[in-house]
Amino acid sequence: MPRNVYHEINPHIVWRTKDSAPVLVNHVENRCHHYIRHRAIQTAGVFVHEIGGMPDHVHLVVSVPPTLLISEWVGQQLKGASSHHINHEICNRNVLAWQTGYGVVSFGTRDVPWVIDYVRRQREHHTEGRAFDRLERIERLDDETRAGEGDAR
Repeated sequence: MPRNVYHEINPHIVWRTKDSAPVLVNHVENRCHHYIRHRAIQTAGVFVHEIGGMPDHVHLVVSVPPTLLISEWVGQQLKGASSHHINHEICNRNVLAWQTGYGVVSFGTRDVPWVIDYVRRQREHHTEGRAFDRLERIERLDDETRAGEGDAR
């Protein structure tokens, strides 16, 4: 990439465990998040702001370069590699599988702090029923449903 390219690309990415199984607990969650963070920062130009989630899903807030193909990066480098690592290097059995798909929402740089805060306070948001739908979704809504959706922030 040329050095004279300005970019501010700040996606929030979320993906779920297969069948939303609550397998991301204790050492599995810690090792999985650590591995995903490590894989992400190995990608040139990627900065990890935060990683977190619940027992059945992962949230990742990053800044990425314009050359990054997000679908390939998330699918192969993060989801595929992390489940392989957990299943073969940590647990020695098939514990972790990811559901097909992911959600990605891009934010302006000034909004990144509240997205980071949202990820850090996942348990609180879910316990109190204040989960932000746009940051939890991995499936697209039809146009009619999307038009009626308000910004809950």
